[in-house]
Amino acid sequence: MGLKNMILKAASTGLSVTGGTDFTFCDDGISIANGVHLVVPADTTFTTRRQCTAKYRPPTLDSVTKKYGKDKKSISFVVPKVLADGTIAYNTIRIEREVHPESTSAEQLELNRVGAQLCFDTDLDNFWSAGSLA
Repeated sequence: MGLKNMILKAASTGLSVTGGTDFTFCDDGISIANGVHLVVPADTTFTTRRQCTAKYRPPTLDSVTKKYGKDKKSISFVVPKVLADGTIAYNTIRIEREVHPESTSAEQLELNRVGAQLCFDTDLDNFWSAGSLA
């Protein structure tokens, strides 16, 4: 299957990761407005240290309509890669979610679970690896 006929799960009971090796993050003290900057301290070389930034924008009240807008949460993960010529490229994945304050916790969680599937479901492998829209 491909992107145009992908199948995802609604109301899944959860998603999981098996195997692999843990890596732990810690706060490195860099100031991020409405957020936090984290690094993997086990990566001892600053130039190749993996990092993560999480940000939050609360919903705002429109003074004219008296209605709330959506909140916004985003997180990015960066993995520096040393290229053959010695320069460094920063491979990055960003995940962003906006929801209205009247959305239930269950609705918000469901959005996260479907969003996670968009990152790892095998129906999207050709999209992520080669940009295939088929």
